[in-house]
Amino acid sequence: MTAVSLPARSRRLPLRRILCLLPILLVAVVAVRHRSVLAEGFGHLGHAEWPWLLAAAGATSLTWVAAAVTRQGAVVQRLPRRRLLATQFAAGAANHLLPTGLGASAVNLRFMTVCGVPLARSSAALALYLLAEGVARVGLLAMLLLVFPDALRFGSLLPGGALGPLLGALAAAVLVAVGVLVFVRRLRAALFSFLRTALCEARSVHTRPARALALWGGSLAFPVLQAAGLAAVGQALGLPVPVVSTAVAYLAATVAVALVPTPGGIGSVEAALVLALVAAGGPVALVTAVVLTFRVITVWLPLVPGAVTLGALVRWKVI
Repeated sequence: MTAVSLPARSRRLPLRRILCLLPILLVAVVAVRHRSVLAEGFGHLGHAEWPWLLAAAGATSLTWVAAAVTRQGAVVQRLPRRRLLATQFAAGAANHLLPTGLGASAVNLRFMTVCGVPLARSSAALALYLLAEGVARVGLLAMLLLVFPDALRFGSLLPGGALGPLLGALAAAVLVAVGVLVFVRRLRAALFSFLRTALCEARSVHTRPARALALWGGSLAFPVLQAAGLAAVGQALGLPVPVVSTAVAYLAATVAVALVPTPGGIGSVEAALVLALVAAGGPVALVTAVVLTFRVITVWLPLVPGAVTLGALVRWKVI
């Protein structure tokens, strides 16, 4: 008897179906690993003032709009609005499942490629978005510190003698990066080629006032909305810290955490926010409750619907 071979299609691995279910599986794994934090955070929701919590949820929802506006501003080609907004919602979930920035970057890079933007220009637009977001966040923090220099007591943010080793580690990292670029010719050539493409894309974007306004306006709106969400949670739980100090604490914490490659900043963001809010004058116990509640609203509640949206976008070949 001759063996009957299976059709090639039946032997093929259902990769797209696996990719649709993978985000939800990762959400379950992350939730199990952080179940104690989740339980405590949800517990604080029952003791908070709901109007302020709704304001925090509204500010969180607007951050996806701000991200979509910024993404559109970073590329000359017009992107489909509804799919772009849905992609930002899904990218938020991906960003909390992979090391900081990688999830959202991968989702948006794939989305722009599917929309017909060449890979080189998509990568340049992604770099421009990250640059604008970083400049806006650091610039906003610097401006607030100039206007309100006493908003934080920075001495309490770091243990005694820790600033020197931290600056030394940062300088060593910069030296290693420069050394790699100097001695690895192919990497240097690839970097210079990418920089030329990125500069060309940045010039094209800034010759269009609407794109430049979307890029920088969205980049500023995103951290402002996130800081407003944290301030609203603080008001809901009666945190005795001024709104401006809360905003400065949020910006300082997130700028510091940007160098820590943890999935979505889970763990590192909470620790940095607690330290920053304590430095702003909040009591430790209440600050911890505020931070956990804030992270439940901004991370954990949108995580499951974001993962479902991500799976749907993969299935519908939007990304």
